[in-house]
Amino acid sequence: MKLRKVTAASATVFALALTATACGGDNNGGGSDSGGGKTITVGIKFDQPGLGQKTPQGYAGFDVDVATYVAKKLGYNADQIEWKEAKSADRETMLQRGDVDFIAATYSITPERQEKVDFAGPYLLAHQDVLVRADDNSIKSPKDLNNKNLCSVAGSTSAQNVKDKLAPDAELQTYPTYSACLSGLQNKAIDALTTDDSILAGYAAQSQFKGKFKLGGFKMTNENYGIGVKKGSDLKADINKALEDMVADGSWQKAVDKNLGPANYKNEPAPKIGDIKS
Repeated sequence: MKLRKVTAASATVFALALTATACGGDNNGGGSDSGGGKTITVGIKFDQPGLGQKTPQGYAGFDVDVATYVAKKLGYNADQIEWKEAKSADRETMLQRGDVDFIAATYSITPERQEKVDFAGPYLLAHQDVLVRADDNSIKSPKDLNNKNLCSVAGSTSAQNVKDKLAPDAELQTYPTYSACLSGLQNKAIDALTTDDSILAGYAAQSQFKGKFKLGGFKMTNENYGIGVKKGSDLKADINKALEDMVADGSWQKAVDKNLGPANYKNEPAPKIGDIKS
């Protein structure tokens, strides 16, 4: 008799749980997967101030704002996003394995990468540039980097590209990180740091560096940032539509100004979907 009572009680609890679950699915007005505690997994950089950074308060940066906007258009609120670190060398593998739904991580669209993954966008046109001290007026063009100490970050090819193609007499100084380069720039151990202008602006926009550095504005390369998805993913078209909406309603420019504006970053106009500058 006891057994039957416990079974009946269990059945009642189970029925209530089913009812609660069914009701929970209608609480969110987003996409079909957005209710009932579903999440979307997004890859970003965790160590790029102004673009993608993990902070004690959460995640911040232009790429984070773009990804959050896109996710909302796909039917997911901010608290339904699961953020994963997408290091440069891991991005294609993460998408191919299905570790993430999409990646927004200063991810330049290149023919080599397009063979492995698909891209929505581009959503930002960046350029290789240099960062110098705000009071240094001696570097007005790439050739002025000759005989200057140029910071080369381990694993990056940007500084070597400058030496190979633009300033053969530049003195490369290898540092482990961009943050270390900034310290060297500040104490005059180096004269310039080079990588994408958006990345440089993000670092320079940090409160402790505000007003201490400036961008050269050299536009040495075109870097078309796209949102990576798995090859053949249906998300590509929906993300492209979300990016168009973000530009149209002004959210895109607000995100640029908020995250990169403090470094006086002069952004290019928002690129049209599919318009990849070589």
